[in-house]
Amino acid sequence: MALFASPPRAVCVLRLSAIGDVCHTLALVQAIQREWPSTTLVWVMGKVEASLFGDLPNVEVIVFDKKQGWQAYLAVWRQLRGRRFDALLQVQAALRASVLSLGIRARYRLGFDAQRANDAQPLFTNVKVPSPTAPHVVDGLMAFAKVLGIQDLTPRWQVTISPADQQWAKSQLNAKPSVIIVPASSKAYKNWTVAGYAALAEHAVKSGWQVVVCGSPALNEQALATQVLAACPVAVLNQVGNTTLKQMLALIQQAKLVIAPDSGPVHLATLVGTPVIGLYAHHNPARVGAYFGQAEAVSIYQTLVEAEYGKPLSQLPWRTRVKDKNAMQQLSIAAVLLAFDQVKERIECSLSSH
Repeated sequence: MALFASPPRAVCVLRLSAIGDVCHTLALVQAIQREWPSTTLVWVMGKVEASLFGDLPNVEVIVFDKKQGWQAYLAVWRQLRGRRFDALLQVQAALRASVLSLGIRARYRLGFDAQRANDAQPLFTNVKVPSPTAPHVVDGLMAFAKVLGIQDLTPRWQVTISPADQQWAKSQLNAKPSVIIVPASSKAYKNWTVAGYAALAEHAVKSGWQVVVCGSPALNEQALATQVLAACPVAVLNQVGNTTLKQMLALIQQAKLVIAPDSGPVHLATLVGTPVIGLYAHHNPARVGAYFGQAEAVSIYQTLVEAEYGKPLSQLPWRTRVKDKNAMQQLSIAAVLLAFDQVKERIECSLSSH
């Protein structure tokens, strides 16, 4: 039974990080906005994430800067002092998010059910949101909307990119179709191989495409990009560490294709409708992959997880991951090049028909 038969006065969303997860959460927030435009929406998110979504229309964003330690908690609590929400959506089960929720007053405190909760989150909530039958993280978040009383549960994303960022992105690209390759995830074990990325870049350039390599300023991401470029015999544009998140989103919007491991840029592509090929070995792309890019994903997850646990995937818990830290090295270059060729053909056919 839905909690609200009419739009509530105010709802607070608690999702601090990371980029992919805040992209997923945006679908939930905008579903509420579409159906209940009069409801005040407050979103507590991390500092990095706020650089991307801090200017969402009609959403009050409150920044949690984890680098400030306990001062970060106190800063959020001070900003929300004296305010009370009809519902608090605790869509991050991490303990720091649950502790932060203690200073947010709300009648209903929605969290994950026993199937999805961890880090003792059930101790901090009074409404347990049932897990959906669909495994994707986005579907799990839309289940929060359903419990609230939202009728239209179809995930949609709408983001605004400034003219300045759009113009900057256009200035980086030439007349050829462009593919953005993001070599690095935040966790090194999710990254594909230097040889694989170099072969992919070479193949794309020889196919008549412009290749742009993107990533954050993190030293490990810059080091991986340097290795890929050194191994690649063709010219590619290296933008790793050279863009803001908004500029990277603008580049992704202007590009024709994104290829990345299990990482935030996969979901940035979903926000702006750019086709994406995700590369997976450790996690199930049906749960964490691009929401509209399941068919294009290159994955050896099922093969590896069934071999590791000796059971069919259907009999394993929904969050089971492959533990072999070298799993991504088993993803073949041939499989990724084939996926690129197949998506490339569709894109080029679409371009020629316009």
